[in-house]
Amino acid sequence: MARDDERRARASEDPIVAGLPDAPGILAAMRMTEGLQRHLRGLADELLVKPFPGSTLTRAERELVATAVSAGNDCFYCMDSHGAFAGELLRREGATDVDAAVDDVKNGGAGGAGPKLAALLELARAVQRSPRKVTRADVERAKSAGATDADTHLTVLIASAFCMYNRMVDGLRAKTPPSADAYRGRAAEIAEHGYSSANVQTVPR
Repeated sequence: MARDDERRARASEDPIVAGLPDAPGILAAMRMTEGLQRHLRGLADELLVKPFPGSTLTRAERELVATAVSAGNDCFYCMDSHGAFAGELLRREGATDVDAAVDDVKNGGAGGAGPKLAALLELARAVQRSPRKVTRADVERAKSAGATDADTHLTVLIASAFCMYNRMVDGLRAKTPPSADAYRGRAAEIAEHGYSSANVQTVPR
């Protein structure tokens, strides 16, 4: 099944857990308790927004790592939302051909990125596939391409966290919008304010 057809099919599914909050994707899990919302948003801010000591990764690059891992896990809500967030941040940096680059990352490529990010994307995908099979060579390949130790730390942390987020979304069969364009409004808010701000209010439909 083509990816667009699969996305529409997912959008027609009903949640398999009764009493789920009426919200799409990870927002359903976040609305279960105040604590979940605070901690899940806070974790996203720590990994994707706030400065990480020693890391050279931009916010857009971090979002591309999250997108790649989510695509590897076949989680449409997370790959499309974080792909949209990456795209918004890339546009703000003046990048061109952004949609094609994000789609390439979703499809297992590097979106035209340089060697450093390409190697880190492969490290993230290795963590997503089977973390115990990640090798020293995977890490050294990224470092040889210009990554710092902190870049590899952050990549592994993002990959691990998004395996959790992906499984929360799809384990609950939380609602998934039928189009990747559904996240553009929220992307602007995330780019401007991060994940925990009360100013982030747009809900994808």
